[in-house]
Amino acid sequence: MAERIRKPGILVTGANGEMGHGLILKLAEQSAHSIIALDVRALDEGVKGKCSASITGDILEPRLLERMQSEYEIHTVYHLAALLSTRAEFTPEAAHRVNVEGTLNLLHLAIEQSRWHGVPVKFIFPSSIAVYGLPDRATKKKAGKVKEEDWNYPTTMYGCNKMYCEHLGRYYSAHYRQLAADTLAGGVDFRSIRFPGLISAVTVPSGGTSDYAPEMIHAAAQGKEYSCFVSEDVRIPFMAMPDAIHSLLKLHDVPRERLSRPVYNVTSFSQSAGQVRDLVLDEFKNARISFAPDLKRQAIVDTWPEDVDDSAARADWGWQPNLDLENTFRSYLFPGIRKQYCMS
Repeated sequence: MAERIRKPGILVTGANGEMGHGLILKLAEQSAHSIIALDVRALDEGVKGKCSASITGDILEPRLLERMQSEYEIHTVYHLAALLSTRAEFTPEAAHRVNVEGTLNLLHLAIEQSRWHGVPVKFIFPSSIAVYGLPDRATKKKAGKVKEEDWNYPTTMYGCNKMYCEHLGRYYSAHYRQLAADTLAGGVDFRSIRFPGLISAVTVPSGGTSDYAPEMIHAAAQGKEYSCFVSEDVRIPFMAMPDAIHSLLKLHDVPRERLSRPVYNVTSFSQSAGQVRDLVLDEFKNARISFAPDLKRQAIVDTWPEDVDDSAARADWGWQPNLDLENTFRSYLFPGIRKQYCMS
């Protein structure tokens, strides 16, 4: 464990993922706070030097969190660690432990930190469109842009976990130990973003439920045939990974009094799988992309909205993506993925 950090610190869990790496690099540029990175795997050397402390450990380990409680002064938590949607369906009980119990542990850490230094601890929590559960494709099409409070009936363990953790954050932020005689100075300032499908030019897709868009590009860049696991007319909202990191930082910085809710939708664009195919074919003329829907995986995607209403985020904290559809594909995804395969 590193030496005690005496100046205010920022804790990033799940620090070794792509979002964690990107967030740490941005925080190192922008913040005077110390960065404390936590992940179950040793932090990559490329970002380790940007952190005041790099801790290898599990958010389910009470002794680790107790040691962190005593050794660090934490003013912000970016809680990125999670068991993601596809894997969670194969191991739902493990997903619940990591996604719910792990989050509860971190919320308790934030409460105790606030109790110690007397000011609210910001708790920034990435949620997901997996919290939505529309009953059928006809309803999905009719619903259009879905607001935060609509269709909160998740059908996956990951979606259930995220939905419950949003409520936990709301409780810790506004109602924690509400019958206790003593009042807590500070507390938790919980802020959450429901992300759409996130697409990256850096990470190789690994079978995620919304990975069909980047999978098309990776296959085309390698000259491989690709059979898409959803039907051509399936549509969900998407966002490029750099904008996801941008939104977390932007939500963190807004004064609390400007926030009308603890949970916000954000999005960039919404395209059908067929429209994504057409963009890829325009860039990779010899790409071979077909559609062979996996009924189980498509059934999950069919419960997610075609688009989300992010007007609250735009009104409350000036959210808008830096990368629209054209820039996401032409300026970010295509050149980034070509580079991975040494293509000009």
